[in-house]
Amino acid sequence: MTIPRISDVFTAPLRRGAHPQRAELRKDYIQDKYVIIAPRRGKRPHDPEHPVRVRAVTPRTCVFCPQAIDRQSNILTVGGKRDWLIKVIANKYPAVTLDNPRAYGIQEVVVETPDHRPELEDLPIPHITKLFEVYAERTKSISKNKKIEYIIIFKNQGGTAGASILHAHSQIFATDFIPPHLFDKSQQVQAYKLKTGRCVYCDVVNRERRGPRLVYDDGTVVAFTPYASMYNYELWVMPVRHIDNVTMLSAAERRSFAVVFKRVLKKISQLGLPYNYYFHQVVHDEDQHLYCKITPRGSVWAGVEIGSGIIINPVSPEEAAAYYKK
Repeated sequence: MTIPRISDVFTAPLRRGAHPQRAELRKDYIQDKYVIIAPRRGKRPHDPEHPVRVRAVTPRTCVFCPQAIDRQSNILTVGGKRDWLIKVIANKYPAVTLDNPRAYGIQEVVVETPDHRPELEDLPIPHITKLFEVYAERTKSISKNKKIEYIIIFKNQGGTAGASILHAHSQIFATDFIPPHLFDKSQQVQAYKLKTGRCVYCDVVNRERRGPRLVYDDGTVVAFTPYASMYNYELWVMPVRHIDNVTMLSAAERRSFAVVFKRVLKKISQLGLPYNYYFHQVVHDEDQHLYCKITPRGSVWAGVEIGSGIIINPVSPEEAAAYYKK
């Protein structure tokens, strides 16, 4: 069998509305990661599951509600002291700290709203836009620390996605080392640029804007389900413009990100699935193409995935894109 190459992504015919009926091995756009898209596998017998979104604590006991968080020192507040919109605080239980050279770094919590009830997708678009401003401001500030090499902004929504507190919040995690798979990705991206003279992710954006996996395109930001999706209903959101990190987003781009997030996170909520999203930044690599991955957690990784590293995804990205566009 021929192993797929990155060129296959750009030379395969565009099939609008065509969902593969047979299993198909696909390769990531740049790294040596493989996925078997197997739509029929989703029809195999299994016990039904009914995920439910619950609030395990009340505003009286929640550590992120105003009566508790307003007593803490904060790193950043958007809005007034009493009528704030978003707060950034230090993580009380960090995995990395500035006073530990063996696990050096910064970990912050972004409390997205003072209200205990809404999820991120329930907030108005201007509020979500402000959240991206907060991400940019904190990234810029953290990057001034010369020891920091890597920053990830992420959200865990739902218990199986890693959330320990159900009040809407996200986190910023920064360390003095670069995860090996991201170092490898940077090398692969640079190798592609040396060979072609182009950014691989600019090519991906241009390709996906014309294909069946496109979900959203307003000329500023695009959202699409990636060719070799590792997760059911995985979605990428990228600026069309080649910019390195979240601090470089324009006001229009931040608003477009907010529009996409509100739309697609509501669709994920309708599936009853927890999710993660994240932005990477390798601080001293100034030629990245910013992207955000949204990964709903409906996938079950079992023996094949854990043992071989090959992912089996029963929801084709073409099918996922059709769902998001309904």
